Amino acid sequence: MNGTPLRFVLDPVGEELAAALSCEAEVFLKTYGNTVEQLAREYDQYADSTGLMTLLDENGRALATCRFIAPGRAGLKTLNDIRRPPWNVDGLRSARAAGIDPTRTWDIATISVRSGSGRRSLAAAALYHGIIAAATANHIPWVVMIMDSRARRLLSASGLQTRILPGTTQGEYLGSPTSTPLWADVRETLDLQRQTDPEAYRLIYQGIGLDGITLPTDWNWHRSSLTSRNPAYA
Repeated sequence: MNGTPLRFVLDPVGEELAAALSCEAEVFLKTYGNTVEQLAREYDQYADSTGLMTLLDENGRALATCRFIAPGRAGLKTLNDIRRPPWNVDGLRSARAAGIDPTRTWDIATISVRSGSGRRSLAAAALYHGIIAAATANHIPWVVMIMDSRARRLLSASGLQTRILPGTTQGEYLGSPTSTPLWADVRETLDLQRQTDPEAYRLIYQGIGLDGITLPTDWNWHRSSLTSRNPAYA
């Protein structure tokens, strides 16, 4: 132990992965009514191209977790899912209209932040920092996501602006009555944040203010399936 109370882990394995998935499951059940079985049906087909990052407390409990999906055999979940109601939009055509290259895009599939720890704002900021740092280190110019309206407002309040995927609008999605398919150019988003909210830019991009958190020294994501990292996931 180095005395630092919180640890941010990219690519958790074993007990750390189990903790990350437990956080995701708890938050999505409480917020949207999604069961573990439902999450499995939604995400298992993307396991070979899925990464996770998580913030762990002193006891190894995850305070926040992000699941992201890289380009792979199954494609990007956001672009696949907007083909179905309520949007019925060709995902690849929508991406092209936005100027996105899906082969160089990450799908921010879930963002989960536990309440009740007294460190919710810090945990959210750490998660946003991790997404930005990992995307930058792995040369990912764009991200896509389907985000609940409340979560989007919180993201915007941090100075991170997103755009609506062409052809889509707000609609019901996986228990959220108001979700919107979104995309962002990582560099442009950060440039705008730096100009409009320099304090948030220092916190989220530069990590200045994430006191008490041990951050990774290497943000390169090493792709491997979730099942290989923790057979209990299967």
